Amino acid sequence: MKNIRLGILIGIVAGFSACEDTIDLKVPDGKVYPVLDAWITNQAGPQQFRLTQSVPSYTDNTPASVISDAQITLQDMTANKTYDFAFSNGAYSYDPGDDQTIGVIGHVYKLTVQYKGETFEATDTIKRVPQIDSISYEFKTKEDARSGKEGYYARMHATDIAGADDYYWIRSYRNDMAHYNMDQYAINGAFNEGVADGWVFIDPLQENITDYDKPYQKGEKVIARIYSLSHTSYYFIQQVIDQLEAGGLFAKVLENVRPNLVNVTPNGKQKILGWFGASAASFKERTIE
Repeated sequence: MKNIRLGILIGIVAGFSACEDTIDLKVPDGKVYPVLDAWITNQAGPQQFRLTQSVPSYTDNTPASVISDAQITLQDMTANKTYDFAFSNGAYSYDPGDDQTIGVIGHVYKLTVQYKGETFEATDTIKRVPQIDSISYEFKTKEDARSGKEGYYARMHATDIAGADDYYWIRSYRNDMAHYNMDQYAINGAFNEGVADGWVFIDPLQENITDYDKPYQKGEKVIARIYSLSHTSYYFIQQVIDQLEAGGLFAKVLENVRPNLVNVTPNGKQKILGWFGASAASFKERTIE
């Protein structure tokens, strides 16, 4: 059981005064679930998945414990190939070898997780991704910059692939992959389905590879990546964002984001939260000179 102390401020308009009552609530621990973080790409090198145990309460700050006794396999349904992921150093991984990849654009993949006698499955498809044509940048003084921060403001130039709605996850980094700046999510060359098909990415998508509170400086490297998303993976991420940004008087009630892993065991009782997704990636980098 967790004890949460709530301070409730009650305004008394007539007396232009206020009083504070402290109420002790006993909040029972919630149920814990396995949580899967599994995403494959078409990039060469090892692919890794993580399976952890959720914590019983949002007030519990202990690290999530790692689950090491599951069996995880990935099947390329298009090419009829199967990859066994082995557990090591806190993650399940598969290494196809140098310059080799298991992710192919247009292929459908099925992930199978066997855990505590039950079997779970999820599928996703690697969708097409446009190439990043170039990265440009412009120096702005603090007087010229809308943020009031002096430095170099980078832009990413890319064009949506025409012919259908495409969904993208755009991420930028500073200097290396350990320091990311911004995440953006786009549909076609903008933000909505049914429009911007085949467009050059609109200005906000181009400009927001720069952290306006900390623009790039001379000698730093700008790294931009576009990941393709399936329709279902895009809307999974939107659900996650809605939960993370929930707040205010009219906020949505917090809830577990619906996973795509299905328990296919007859009379199976267990549930695995999280998501299995698949993406193609394009990237470009440029050093500020």
